[in-house]
Amino acid sequence: MSQREIAISKSSVPRKAIIALAAIFAFGLFVVGFDQGHLFAPVFGEKAFDQMYIHELTHDLRHAAGFPCH
Repeated sequence: MSQREIAISKSSVPRKAIIALAAIFAFGLFVVGFDQGHLFAPVFGEKAFDQMYIHELTHDLRHAAGFPCH
């Protein structure tokens, strides 16, 4: 009777990939949920807080995600 070797490979996600995805998620959460002009303030100054460009672009997504914004 012949014996067969069974190779079990452990496939794991690299730690750098997890950190990168967590950073992308955190940035996305900030953009959708909390940005009130902060991202464009260095470029447009106080006008960015008045216009809230990102807020208006993600307005419906904010409500769908459960973030109050009014």
